[in-house]
Amino acid sequence: MGTMTKPQYKGKRYRLDKPELLAPAGNLEKLKFAVHYGADAVYIGGQKYGLRSGADNFSFEEMREGVEFAKKYGAKVFVATNIYAHNEDIAGIEEYLRNLYEAGIAAIIVADPAIVDTARRLVPGLEVHLSTQQSTLNWQAVSFWKEEGLPRVVLGRETSLEEIAEIKQHVDIEIESFIHGAMCSSYSGRCVLSNHFTDRDSNRGGCCQSCRWKYDLFEDARPEGTWVSEEEQAMTPLPLQPGVTQLPLHQPEDNQFSMGSKDLCMLESIPDLIEAGIDSFKIEGRMKSIHYVATVVNAYRKAIDAYMADPEGYVLKPEWLEELQKAANRPLNTGFFYDTPDHEDHIYEPEEKAAPYDFAGLVLEYDAVNGTALIQQRNHFKPGQEVEFFGPDNTFFKQTVGELWDEAGQPLDAARHPLQKVRMKVDQPVAYFDMMRKKK
Repeated sequence: MGTMTKPQYKGKRYRLDKPELLAPAGNLEKLKFAVHYGADAVYIGGQKYGLRSGADNFSFEEMREGVEFAKKYGAKVFVATNIYAHNEDIAGIEEYLRNLYEAGIAAIIVADPAIVDTARRLVPGLEVHLSTQQSTLNWQAVSFWKEEGLPRVVLGRETSLEEIAEIKQHVDIEIESFIHGAMCSSYSGRCVLSNHFTDRDSNRGGCCQSCRWKYDLFEDARPEGTWVSEEEQAMTPLPLQPGVTQLPLHQPEDNQFSMGSKDLCMLESIPDLIEAGIDSFKIEGRMKSIHYVATVVNAYRKAIDAYMADPEGYVLKPEWLEELQKAANRPLNTGFFYDTPDHEDHIYEPEEKAAPYDFAGLVLEYDAVNGTALIQQRNHFKPGQEVEFFGPDNTFFKQTVGELWDEAGQPLDAARHPLQKVRMKVDQPVAYFDMMRKKK
């Protein structure tokens, strides 16, 4: 992890008395898990105008259900409306914004000034937060957006912690920063590799993550001055004249490389983030799994609450970091917060295997008399396997799966059917929405 002098400035909070934990929700089920596991707010995508066209995204009916659910737990729902709009995108924006407001959405996250202006004029009760897509990095730019009436700016991922502290000194406004998740290997929000390779527009929701692909490098060994047609230039690798070969810039035993960045993780730096005055801690990952969302939110929730309860006596618990590793898909680093990332902060080898744990089951009921739980199957498990239970109310223990029964009390040799409900003995009390996971 990088090092720096801690900010001397104790950041004022614009409207919040402690940092908001903002979680991703790619669908309604993920929203419920994020809220149950400690998110103060969630951000989702509608079926238009967002940058995650590959996520399930929300209908207006699902948004209303999500808002109603979140309110029961004191949480808010934001909608990413952060495309850079072309002329044809503008036609339906007014109706869309009215529907968001009527659904009870607390705020929209916007990059395009045209959508900012339309929202403030049409639905003034719907908050507008400036998207990270605007790559806002300095206090003068933040001041501009405050004067435009925006209560919150989501800073570019390239902003350092010292720069954030300086912004908070100059501008009394809410600052939201990404503190965990995937990083763009390009300047965030400015990549057009996807457009070039697949004709899918990164800034209109279609990014195919070209940087995560595997690549070989070759040197064009044509004699100098060789004419190459446009068709040949468009092909990869380039065809060569008879008798002329390509020169590979790697050895046969070398792995193909990607350009992927390591993932961001700031769990070890919670005190620095809070002292710098960041108002909202944002977790990336609307397309990540339920297990990922619940695990990451749970770890940050515990760390934030522990620091706010006793700043002077705060100690990072190793088990919080261990939990994150169970959901990590890539190696982790601290992004731009302390230092500018260099070659050591990128992944050039084939990516490591996905997280070593699978979401195996969801606790639906607990019978304290018999010490059994009703589990909804999410991945195959069977007697004899070791599993872990964890939950938002400090549930955490390991045990071996014993006998399994179906809802009629008949014995089972495995929980093999998706969403199958099974009963099993548990070694400790569990609660609704606790999760059971297993090693892959």
